[in-house]
Amino acid sequence: MNQHSWLKEMMMIKMYLCYSQESNLSYEPSFCLEFVLELLIVSISRMIRNVVGCESSCEFDTSNVVWIENLEEFPLTICRLNKRFSGNNVLTVGYVMKPSRVEDFAKRGVFPLCPTQNGLMFVPLVSKLPLSSQLKDVDIVLHKATDEILSIEEDKLTFTQNMQELQRYLDQHQDLCVVDPLNNIYPLLDRLEIQQVLLGLLELNSEGRYLIRGAHFLKVDNFIEFNFATGLADAGLSLPCIVKPKVACGVSDAHKMAIVFRVDDFKNLSVPLPAVIQEYVDHSSTLYKFYVLGEKVFYAVKKSIPNADILTKFSNGDDLKPLLFDSLKSLPTTESIIVDSGVGNNGTTSNVPIDLKLVTDAANWLRRRLHLTVFGFDVVIQEGTHDHVIVDVNYLPSFKEVPDEIAIPAFWEAIRNKFDSKLSK
Repeated sequence: MNQHSWLKEMMMIKMYLCYSQESNLSYEPSFCLEFVLELLIVSISRMIRNVVGCESSCEFDTSNVVWIENLEEFPLTICRLNKRFSGNNVLTVGYVMKPSRVEDFAKRGVFPLCPTQNGLMFVPLVSKLPLSSQLKDVDIVLHKATDEILSIEEDKLTFTQNMQELQRYLDQHQDLCVVDPLNNIYPLLDRLEIQQVLLGLLELNSEGRYLIRGAHFLKVDNFIEFNFATGLADAGLSLPCIVKPKVACGVSDAHKMAIVFRVDDFKNLSVPLPAVIQEYVDHSSTLYKFYVLGEKVFYAVKKSIPNADILTKFSNGDDLKPLLFDSLKSLPTTESIIVDSGVGNNGTTSNVPIDLKLVTDAANWLRRRLHLTVFGFDVVIQEGTHDHVIVDVNYLPSFKEVPDEIAIPAFWEAIRNKFDSKLSK
């Protein structure tokens, strides 16, 4: 092996130590890159002495050396080298999302710098470098645009500067593959709009099957002036109801919700307006979380909010105050209510099997209707009627309830198929 081949191989080995998917290190750029560079300096100095056979400094050819000006360039440089050595079948996926989400995905090996079995490499698109220069080396853009929202006022979105720049670039380079186009995710930012989309599920229903549908709903702009007695009845709603902000994500109070038991309690409700009042479905504290990764559908079962009669029973006497909660932090499950009230556990869990064929049909219908590659939705089964009710839809969920060895390859396959499909058009 000649001097330069040895140097190149050792450099790649050191890089993979920090960045390969088998590594358990989370993506911490400053620490990880400085650590690698320190190792490289020590290793290269030793190899030069061994190869050339001298203890003093000596000249060697640097024509094949790749120079970078700052550490943020390092991941993209690795992808360039990998692509050069692996061929054109390897694709670079540039991703944009908040650091905590990147860390969660990276710890699970979702974003490897070395090629996956279907030829994907992942690299962060960082704000410290010109976005256009990074995107020249990217084949696919993966984003969680909801992480980049600064504000939503009167249905007008304001993204971070980095996301605005990405949006302008994508508008000018529409041949670039995006998972998923921003226009496709906008319905998921608005709970009213997604409820209206779910009305279309009725076309899937047929005789001899359970009904699949969205929850009944009603939009309100003002808690003081609205006639709830009439409005709830006209919308097919009865108390209790669950009240959610119309804005579904991206702002701090988008997940501030309430369960309301009495009409009078709407007047002083602290849920942000405009709001969507949604049917409260008795579902035996069982929630089914579905994940759509391309054409594959997975699900997990989780504990959920108890039935209305249990909520009423565990309230303090006749004082049925609205039950306020943040759905991102914790749901008012049977166990939490029991702890707060000091009452024994009389909660029930569902023994009605979910109709997977029915929900999979709904997942495929949503994928086609929304034109999304990766999304999730929540299903509850209504007691008595056994209606399968979709109560929430979200973009690019973590899918961590599904085992990584199953979900991550499906995630990579979904991204690759999206690129191949666009290429073939």
